[in-house]
Amino acid sequence: MSGAPHCTHTNGRPGGWLLLPVAPRSNARSRHGGPGVSTPCACGQPPVSPALLPDEALEYLRTVMESGVAVHTVGVAGPGDPFAVPDRTLETLRLVRAAYPHITLCVTTNGLGVASHAAALADLGVSHVTLLMDAVDPELVDTLYAWIRPGTRTLRPGEGAALLVDEQAVALAALAGAGIKVAVCVTVYPGINDAHVGDIAAAAKALGASGIYVLPFVPAGDAAGPVPAADAATMDAAHQAAAVHLPVLDASARDGLPVARRTGMGCGEPVAVTSGSGLPVPGGDRPYVAVASSDGFDVDEHLGHARQFLVYGPTGVPPDNSPDSPMDGPVGLLGVRPAPPAGSGDARWEALAAVLSDCAYLLVSSAGQRPVDCLAVRGLRVIQTEDNIEGLVDVLYGGGKKGRNRGTGRTV
Repeated sequence: MSGAPHCTHTNGRPGGWLLLPVAPRSNARSRHGGPGVSTPCACGQPPVSPALLPDEALEYLRTVMESGVAVHTVGVAGPGDPFAVPDRTLETLRLVRAAYPHITLCVTTNGLGVASHAAALADLGVSHVTLLMDAVDPELVDTLYAWIRPGTRTLRPGEGAALLVDEQAVALAALAGAGIKVAVCVTVYPGINDAHVGDIAAAAKALGASGIYVLPFVPAGDAAGPVPAADAATMDAAHQAAAVHLPVLDASARDGLPVARRTGMGCGEPVAVTSGSGLPVPGGDRPYVAVASSDGFDVDEHLGHARQFLVYGPTGVPPDNSPDSPMDGPVGLLGVRPAPPAGSGDARWEALAAVLSDCAYLLVSSAGQRPVDCLAVRGLRVIQTEDNIEGLVDVLYGGGKKGRNRGTGRTV
């Protein structure tokens, strides 16, 4: 899987740890930073590709291992939160544990919905969890998050903040009680939570945390906003306040606890589909791409609302008429296929999977998680985007153009 998102940290040795971004959805969004997403891991390299499916993550890990890199730790983090769709995370951990029994497993999360999975994580041999905890005061949480969505409903201001504080406390205690080592990770936002770091560290220690990362807020790109980047004096004071209660860990991962931290808009925001996304080029028995569009120019329809799908692919004929042969000719519109009738639950998505059984990807403006999962298990990957069709299709077939870049996309 060329160009797949990952992060390896070597400490001067071949190998280290590998970050697998299999979380397709965010359950919270930061208020601060510019447009776009940045989810740096401890070694500073962002996982820029869309979320991997569990079997793709295992395939990529196997490819890395077979290349001679001795990966000793695998972390699950990003592009969304691993427990916004917990089945994806747990299945990835199961696959990795079965294939590599001696590898170290870890997870980075904001803690929403984690407590109920603590026992399962312990059974899978997860050794440590990094908990993203930027405040233990709901009023401060409200200033840090634009929205909090533990399920399908976005919670009201105050309600969501109080829930996040409670869930993080319960998650930390449950993980520590299950024998999993927990380090909290605080991003320091000057003027908001920089004077609160000691309170976070004290609360985390009481709940069973073993250490704390204290990282500076850095606005995404060149974006200028109301919150400045944390300067050296602010960070020195924050480190000293945290160190009163917990060991302050080295975010370069020399402590052996990989950490993915959120900056800018936050984990789980759309990730651009680019020539470096690492998505396999359509081919074999799935040589085509389907698109939900009302005008034939842009991806602009919700999956559930689309009445038909445009199908794109190479316009030539396979050299030997075999489905496994490479396709010839330029990529273009091949035809239109009707969507199955609405209102039939999973049967509708099973029917759609049959209609698009020769398509590798389905491009839509938005989609619910249930149909996305239903289609994914049948081999059809959904990409949510609002980009120009021509540019996206060109990229998916290995080109480098993006057309009119009106948005970003994410695979879920």
